[in-house]
Amino acid sequence: MGVLRLVSTSRRASRYPFQLIPFSFGLNISLNPADLVCLFMYLSLAAVRVASVVMEEHGQLKRAFIDASAGAFSGAISRTVTSPLDVIKIRFQVQLEPTTSWALLRRDLYGTSKYTGMLQATRDIFREEGLPGFWRGNVPALLMVMPYTAIQFTVLHKLKTFAAGSSKTEDHIRLSPYLAYISGALAGCAATVGSYPFDLLRTILASQGEPKVYSTMRSAFVDIVRTRGIQGLYAGLSPTLVEIIPYAGLQFGTYDTFKRWTMKLNRIWSRDESISSFQLFVCGLAAGTCAKAVCHPLDVVKKRFQIEGLQRHPKYGARVENRAYRNMYDALSRILKTEGWAGLYKGILPSIIKAAPAGAVTFVVYEHTSDWLETLLA
Repeated sequence: MGVLRLVSTSRRASRYPFQLIPFSFGLNISLNPADLVCLFMYLSLAAVRVASVVMEEHGQLKRAFIDASAGAFSGAISRTVTSPLDVIKIRFQVQLEPTTSWALLRRDLYGTSKYTGMLQATRDIFREEGLPGFWRGNVPALLMVMPYTAIQFTVLHKLKTFAAGSSKTEDHIRLSPYLAYISGALAGCAATVGSYPFDLLRTILASQGEPKVYSTMRSAFVDIVRTRGIQGLYAGLSPTLVEIIPYAGLQFGTYDTFKRWTMKLNRIWSRDESISSFQLFVCGLAAGTCAKAVCHPLDVVKKRFQIEGLQRHPKYGARVENRAYRNMYDALSRILKTEGWAGLYKGILPSIIKAAPAGAVTFVVYEHTSDWLETLLA
């Protein structure tokens, strides 16, 4: 079995457990566009190297490169475009105090909270932090989403190829919804485990406002390791995996179903089953919305585990104490008891608004980048 190892350009790289990341950037990261391009190339090559261990045919290796590259690029574009909505969503999810904006669900839930509605949160973040506040935590988000989507689409294509007995996209579309669901869920799990520490850092940096508790990724990383140990970098992984199975399964399963329906309608109306960019956008939008609406409570629980025991400025409300929740079920029960049903759906509005364009942009950019690379490498 081959072992993937990128040569580090920094001696301090060996002190940290992320051997697949090009540590010329270090942990005190300040990335310019050239750095992001280099990082993208590193991650694409890393995904191809992993795939080459199990793939023998040249065509399969080329397909892995296309899937990894298109997936990483589409994920980076989608994450950057939707970052403001993601920041607002996270601010609500980590806020322990009930929000009056959800009084329509439980009229007895009133309390003092920093953020009470999406528009109010948008105004406050802009007034206190300026435009950069809406992209807080975007660097670790990019470091997370590029390997995440690269791994996800690579594994997804391999699983679909195995299930369909063919590597052709037109054969994958004809897979049953159940196989598409299972393939999406397994691909999501693999991608989550491979990129989780960056997801954790993204949540921590995005959840803080001004004044900052952690000024850099490095300071957040050091505090996590100091207070929780190395295993703290995977805090909340269990609810994340429980969430990602239905989320990724629903997202990819419904996307393939919507594409199949659209192709049938196109064939009936114009006898041409090819799908336009707008139709891909609508399919991705619908798939992302369905998946997020179902899985949002588990995302709230995940965020609580991620910030458990870490520092939080009093201006933004109470912090989640260390070991506040025994397990995922206990977290769901406590949130339901202290914050009501509305607590499990904190941030649902920006989450759905974000999930729709995020899913649409991801799938559209992936499809077009994949087609472009196939033409380029033909």
